[in-house]
This record gives sequence, structure tokens and C-alpha cells, in this order.
Amino acid sequence: MIELVCNLHSHTRFSDGVGFHRDVVAAAARAGLDVVGVTDHNVWVGGVQGYYDRVLLLVGEEIHDPCRQPQANHALILGAGRELSMWAASPQALIDAAREQGALVFLAHPVEYTPRWLQDWLGEPALPWVDRAVVGFTGLEIWNTMSEFKARLRTPLHALYYAFFPPRFLRGPFPEAIRWWEQLWLSEVPAVAIGGADAHGHAYTLGPWRRVLFPYEWLFRAVNTHVLVDRPLQRRPEADWLVIRDALQAGRVWVANDLLGSSRGFRFEARSGHRRATMGETLRRAGAVHIEAVAPAPGEFRLIRFGKGVVARARGRGLHYLTAEPGIYRIEVYRGGRLWILTNPIRVI
Repeated sequence: MIELVCNLHSHTRFSDGVGFHRDVVAAAARAGLDVVGVTDHNVWVGGVQGYYDRVLLLVGEEIHDPCRQPQANHALILGAGRELSMWAASPQALIDAAREQGALVFLAHPVEYTPRWLQDWLGEPALPWVDRAVVGFTGLEIWNTMSEFKARLRTPLHALYYAFFPPRFLRGPFPEAIRWWEQLWLSEVPAVAIGGADAHGHAYTLGPWRRVLFPYEWLFRAVNTHVLVDRPLQRRPEADWLVIRDALQAGRVWVANDLLGSSRGFRFEARSGHRRATMGETLRRAGAVHIEAVAPAPGEFRLIRFGKGVVARARGRGLHYLTAEPGIYRIEVYRGGRLWILTNPIRVI
């Protein structure tokens, strides 16, 4: 497997970002990304997808119904290759139309909270996904950097504090999002979890203070999606997108706050007899099951079984667990008390 570090949620001046596509790609290159996605609001920009030096730029779209009140239900569409915002009024019709185009659909910032003062002052409402009866989507953007930032700003003093110490607000996905995700898997809906920046590059003003809190480059060094592809990319944008799409759809993915240290090289697998499985895959038992995770730096490992909670812990650079129990297993790794790595699960049957 070949690892790609991706960030699939950003915006340009074509919607509400401050940079152009070339600025986003340049920031992604400086941050060490392999793949960056631009997902402008309700507009698909043709003619710019491709390689810029070593970085692959993917052009998708973040679609919502601007007439809906209150606002909700933002969907990240990747790989449609055409405009789909005409389907925005019906989330299910949008998902169906995207799938017909061979695209992936991730429910953006599916759980979101915004303090009342922030809504009143900056007009920043919460934008959760509320139509949970939809089917056919690929997964959830379970960890969104900017969503978490908004939720942590309980008072203006919190805003001032995090303006000067921005890495400290990143603690992990909201518990409600985790519960929803696990329930989907337990209901036989293998939703893929990804993470994203939701990068706009904006400056923020608080009284006399004006500070560019989250330039593209900083955000692309934070919450990223690491994808394991099964063959090398060929520097052919359309063909390489298909390789990445297959890996994302399969769930060979983990999410990491790379500000805590690069998670490149992390691995998580289960084996039983001669059979092996990694994230997003199913392992059929042939005796006892060995579950292993290895990280490139020390941390606190937690092995979580969906519906049961933490079943094993370890400190150091790895975890090994022996079990005969079927279940859906995932890994979390913490550094300094903060979530570093969150994996998609392996199903053991």
C-alpha cells in the first residue's frame, strides 16, 4: 500500500475563500500534502484539476440549499466532473445524482455547534447535517478543523486565547459525530470517516485585534486524511483520481491531527491465519485474531470495539491485541492528551 496525505475540503475566491486555486496548491505543497481538494460552495470550476508540480489538485463542490432556513446539510461532492448544485434542494436527489456520476459524497461537518454570541456578532450559524434518513452517501467528514474552532469559542475571551494559541483548540471529533458514525456501522452502513480543513484563509477581527488565524498552509498541516492506495499514481489526473476514489470508498483511511507530529507511516491491520485486513476491510476469522497498530512516534493507543468501547490500551509506538471475538474495531492514538490519529475500522467476522 502507498500512503497519500490529503486534505479534501477548501475554498477559493470562487465562493468564500481568499485565494485562487494556485494559492491553495502552493500552500498544500509547502505543508507537504500529496493531494488537495477545492470544494467551493455551489460552484464547480472546470479546467483547473491536475498536477501542479508534485501536488494533485482535485476539484469538487460543497453543495447546500441556500434557500433552506435554518441552513444545514452541506455535502462534499468529489469526482462528479460537472456542476450538481441544481440538486441542492433535495439531499437525497443530490446524493443519487452524484452517485450516477461516479462521485463520492461526504456529509460535511455533520455535527456542528456555534455559540450564540458568535452567531450574533459574526453571523456564523451552525451548519450540521439534519436529514439523517438519507442513504447512499460515502461517509462523514467526522473531524472538521473550522467546525471545532467555532465550537470552542464559548466566549470572546476564548476567541482571543485561541487567536494566539490556535493548536490548542484541536481535541478531536464531537462525541455525537462519533456515536452517529459507529451507529451507522452497527446498522450495516459502512460510512467512511474523513477529516478536513474547511480552509478559507480568512483573517478574523476581535475588537482592535486583526489576525490571519488560519492561512491555508497552517490548516493543511493540521487535520488531514491519510489514504492507502493499492498502486502507484501515474501523474495522470483522471486515472489517479480513480485510484484515490477506490481507496476512499473502501475506507483505507485514517484521520490525523498532524500538528502533533506527522502520522506518515502509521499502520493498522488485523490477521488471522494467512488472512489480513486493513482499515475499511473485513477479516474472516481462521482462528485467533491478531490486531496490531504501529505509529511513527510514541503515543497512547486505544483499541475501540464499536458498541463496546475501549477494549485495550497501550503506550509507546504500537499496540498488539489477541482476540477471538468478532466485532468492528478501530484505533485512536493520543499525544499529550490530545487525539492524534483516528482510524476507520476493520470488521472481524
